[in-house]
Amino acid sequence: MAQAIYDTNMALLRRASGVIADLSPFRGTEPDSGTVFEVGVAIALGLPVVGYGVPEGSYAARVETALPTRRDANGTLRDANGMAIEGFELPLNLMLACSIRIARTAEDALDLLRERLG
Repeated sequence: MAQAIYDTNMALLRRASGVIADLSPFRGTEPDSGTVFEVGVAIALGLPVVGYGVPEGSYAARVETALPTRRDANGTLRDANGMAIEGFELPLNLMLACSIRIARTAEDALDLLRERLG
């Protein structure tokens, strides 16, 4: 069944003119990994993508609030494993924030995608 869902989703993406993605945090500070995968496929296919459901503020600020973090001597925010957390003041990871348009609501996302598709 899982393979059938994957195959169907991939076929739908190949036929799509654009994608609207719910990027609300899912089980943590990040959007659902399946949705992010679909966004990546859509971008690779050259489709316009509009996301919604992104909380206000930066990704780094949400991580800093939700997880144990510290600032190093240079002021870089790091997680409990010492990994740097993006400090670009973007609402999502840079790979999403730089590749898609972000709308406040699902309705706004529909309007934005309609505009992009002309």
